[in-house]
Amino acid sequence: MKITSAEYIKAAAKPDQFPEPALPEVAFAGRSNVGKSSLINTLVHRKKLAQTSGTPGKTRLIHFYDINHRFSFVDLPGYGYAKVPESMRRSWRPMVEGYLRGRPNLALVVLILDVRRDPSGEDMALVEWLNHQGIRHLFVLTKADKLSGNERRARERHLKGLLGIPGDQKLVLFSARTGEGKDEIWRQIEGVSK
Repeated sequence: MKITSAEYIKAAAKPDQFPEPALPEVAFAGRSNVGKSSLINTLVHRKKLAQTSGTPGKTRLIHFYDINHRFSFVDLPGYGYAKVPESMRRSWRPMVEGYLRGRPNLALVVLILDVRRDPSGEDMALVEWLNHQGIRHLFVLTKADKLSGNERRARERHLKGLLGIPGDQKLVLFSARTGEGKDEIWRQIEGVSK
């Protein structure tokens, strides 16, 4: 995908603050610090479109981006460990569920997992919820460059088993450092937004 424009639209906490649902939206979900913002930046060839941080919980609102005036990317707050007050963490779940449940133009949820870690209870709950709601999703395994070829294949098989994914369904291995997996993610995005 040739990126001709990638622009920040706005941040929002409530549906009445969301932009008009004009373009197909691709939402990025996952645990805090799993690499959602880095994945977005890599896909659009920008270093700082989505703000990254070594501190879990940096993304606290839902952030919307216009990509090529063709898609909207949506960076959802991470769940799990985050250096924020418990009251703020509790507010994220209804905010994210409200977005996922009520967005008529949501085309795909990119569910991001660290290839080196087993899914958490929160990861599994999100997968179950997306399945129950009938929301299309794509699994992306980040930090693929941290493992050898044999380790990667073993982790992919293991994660497919834990997530209940059929053998022929793909998990996309991704590395923000090398760009591996970027083209496959774009193929999937383009496939759901036609």
